Parts: sequence; C-alpha cells; structure tokens
Amino acid sequence: MGNYSSGARRPATGSSPVRSTAPARTHEGGDGRARDAKSELYLTAVSTMVGEGNAYESGDARLERMRELVAAVVDADPQWLAGFVPWLRSEAQVRTGSVVLAAETARAMHVHRRNRVTAASPISVRRIVDSACQRADEPAEVLAYWRTTYGRTLPDGLRRGVADAAVRLYTERSAMKWDGTDRAWRMGDVLAVTHPTPKDPRQAALFRYLIDRRYGRAEGDYGLPAVHRRQWLDAMVPAARRSWLASDPESAGRELQQAGHDWRSLATWLQGPLDATAWEAILPGLGYMAILRNLRNLDEAGLSNETAEAVARKLMDPAEVRVSRQFPLRFISAAREVRSLRWAWPLERALQLSLDNIPELNGRTLVMIDTSGSMGEQMSDRSGLLRRDAAVIFGLAVAQRCQRVDVVSFSAPRYIGEPASLAFPLLQGESLSTSVKRWDDGYHIGSGTRTHEALQRHYCGHDRVIVVTDEQYHGPDPSIALSPDVPMYTWNVAGHRAGGRTGRNRHTFGGLTDAAFRVVPLLEAGRTVAWPWMGADQVSE
Repeated sequence: MGNYSSGARRPATGSSPVRSTAPARTHEGGDGRARDAKSELYLTAVSTMVGEGNAYESGDARLERMRELVAAVVDADPQWLAGFVPWLRSEAQVRTGSVVLAAETARAMHVHRRNRVTAASPISVRRIVDSACQRADEPAEVLAYWRTTYGRTLPDGLRRGVADAAVRLYTERSAMKWDGTDRAWRMGDVLAVTHPTPKDPRQAALFRYLIDRRYGRAEGDYGLPAVHRRQWLDAMVPAARRSWLASDPESAGRELQQAGHDWRSLATWLQGPLDATAWEAILPGLGYMAILRNLRNLDEAGLSNETAEAVARKLMDPAEVRVSRQFPLRFISAAREVRSLRWAWPLERALQLSLDNIPELNGRTLVMIDTSGSMGEQMSDRSGLLRRDAAVIFGLAVAQRCQRVDVVSFSAPRYIGEPASLAFPLLQGESLSTSVKRWDDGYHIGSGTRTHEALQRHYCGHDRVIVVTDEQYHGPDPSIALSPDVPMYTWNVAGHRAGGRTGRNRHTFGGLTDAAFRVVPLLEAGRTVAWPWMGADQVSE
C-alpha cells in the first residue's frame, strides 16, 4: 500500500504550464481530466507523426483534432503559436508536425481575418511559416500540404512565408540534394507559385535554373559552380565512375561534396551500393546524423579500421554531439542496428554525452515506467523503436542521476498469477545501454495500465515520483495514490486528449529530451516553469 508517512511536510513545488480542466475519461475508461487547448496541442504535437494513428486514434482523427486545437488557440492566444511552431521545429525536431501547424495557423488566421500584423493580432503568419521550414525540401511540403487539404488559393501570409524560406534555404548544394525529379513538388514549382525576391545575383541565377529545370528547358550551367560540377559528373560514362573515384578518393570526395552529392545520391550516380572506397570518399562531407544511421552500411562495405577509428572519434566528440542535437533514442537505435563491436563504446559514450544535461536529483526518487500494451506501438511507421523503448531509455537515464532510486515497470497482469509490476534493480557501474538490454530481457509486461495500483504498491516515503507513460490508465486518477505533499512528474509520450490531473505538486510534460528533466529542480525550488520557448523561468508568487 502507498505510504504517506514520509517525514516533514514538504513545501509545494512551483507551477508548470500544462493545465488540466474538466473531468474526462481516458481511452481505457480511467478517471482523467481534459486539458486546455494549448496544453493538449503541445502534448499532441511533440509526440505525433502527422497522419499516423495508434491503438486509440486514427491518423485522420488525430490530425483533425490538431486542426481544431490550432483554431482554438488562434482565437484565444495567437502569440503562443508564434513561439510554439519555431520551437517545435528547431528544438523538438518535429518536422512534418511543424509544417502542418504552420499551415493550419495560416488557415485559422485567414478565416479569422487576422492574416496581417495589427494591434489586435501582433503575430506574423509569414514569420511562423518561415520558421517551420529548416530544410530545403520543406517549403515545398508546406505548399503540398495546403494544396492537398485546402486547394489552390493561398493566404498571403503563407505565400510570403514560403517565399522567405526559399530565399533562406535554396542554395546550389541544397538544390542538387533536394530538387529530385521524383518529387511531386519541385523547387521550381515553389518559386513559380510564391515569386520570392532573390538575395543576390547568384541566387537569381539559381532561381532561373530551377524554374527552367522544372520545365525541361535548362541549358548550360547558368554560371553556377555546383551545377557545373554536377553536370560534369553526370556526363561521365557510368562504367568509369568507380575507377575515377578510386584513383584519388580524397579529391573525388571534394568534387562530389561540391556538386551536392550525399550518400543516397552517390549510390544512384554509381548505379549500385557504396563500397569502402566510395564511403571513404564521401564520409568527410557527411553530417553526424548521416554517419550515425549508416554505421551498419559502413561495416557491410568493409570500411577499414583506420577510417572507422576516425568515425568513432567524431561520434564521441562532445562538440559534435552537442551540435548534432541527436536525441538519446538515436544512439540506442544505432547500437541495435550494428553488428560490429567496434561501435559499442563510441555509441555508449555519445549516448552519455547526449544525457549530460540531466540534473542530479537528491533524496529518494521513484521512477515508474509504463510497459502496457499501448506502449508497445512504434514511435512512427518509419521507426523500429517503440514508445516503451523511449520510456525505458529516459526513465533509466534519469534513474542513473538520482541519489537514491527505485525503478518499476508497471502494467497489469496478463494472466492470473502474473505480476502487474516489477521492480528493476539498478547495478552499480552498469552502462545505460546495458541496463536497457537487461530490461528488454524480462521487464516489459504488455497488458493494461494500472498506474494507481502500481503507485499504491511501490510508493514508500519517496521524495518525488516520476512516471513515463501514455496516461491511458484504468481506474482512479493515479495521483490520488500519493499524499498531496509528494511531487509527481508525469512525462506523456503519446498526447491523447485525456490524462491525469495537474495542479499543486502535480506536473505533466511532453517531449522526452534531457532539457525536459531540468525542470524538476526548478519546480522543487518553487519556481514557475514557463513553456520551453519562453526563456528563463520566473519566481512564483
């Protein structure tokens, strides 16, 4: 049973931005709460691949819910969206969701006739749309989404925002990379629809080239060095390409990089898979994420140990890890894909570096990790990782930073006599990836979600409780299993409409990043934690 006798009465924690409202049922019939529009939109957007469904909600239903939430927030607090959309793309690294939210904001503002900056509406749709585009293929994605959903007529703010993004993102190299002939929306289409003003004569030449290329009338190199190099490479006889590359891999790699080739386009150019020579030529120009996702391909190509050592040094470089802004899940995923042990330590080191910002938590902490059936869904259709993988990685990462900690896997019994929860013993000196593997060997339960019962069973005077879950529980609100004086921090990994109550000592967050966990010491110091894009915290009154 839960133990409320934990010593002296604790002061209340500060306040956090996610707000619960009226009583509502979870998808499993539990006693939950709805959330205000901003809170629901935030939790949904940070955990959603647009168009993909889950056990409780179809992709179309979730997208429609997001549209309704955007309209509600535009009506109540459009300035909030002006901060949320760029943060969602740049910091949370949610790509398609940012595009959709920007387009839906433009529509809602257009419907409400607020598409211009006025005293009544001090936000710019143009800037919001521009901020949602951080990769050169994304201006086309904004237009493709709009045309597919709402037709040909573009709100002026959306058109201007896409034009601004094109000017900012369209370079010779990005054009060589992203203006593929297999794309429904080409860069030339974006330029023809939005009519951006180029920033200099060289970009003006690039814009002419892209439009002419789109309509099959491009001739010459337009005075553009990258276009010239690409045309020279494409004119090379296919049978001679590998021998040219092997003759001087370092020089060839520079030529390929200057022509905008990456590992995908190089395989197409070579008309076959990359061998070790091709990888060694292209590796110096690849970004951190591209290297991370290709470690298995490097092994299968027979990459030399000498080159692999250079790759390993890059993977473990603290500055590279920081600049790459890769989430810890990426490193676990890469470790599961590779077969060679030569990547084990570099990936473990990079994983630890990615988690360095998780603060130490004093006192006793209870970490509860939801391993119910719904947590066994994939994070996205393109990912082999499950929601429970994310929950376990972050739950164990936080546990390793606690002074004293108990870690529990909870669900509900699958069969009579089976446990509804399991205590997971942490081992001194064990790496995070090894702990995750040990968890995978027997701590996923995979049935219903009895959060309240698990808290009653495992809480015993802890100073705080951290729960990582989709919040689709059965039965009572989990928080009533604890004394009101005990802080409970819930990390929501799914963004469903209803979940647990928030308020005094009850906090809900979304987005499993190390930055998210920094709020715990702030709250326990009595601070008011704002939305993550709003800068410094404030002292609560």
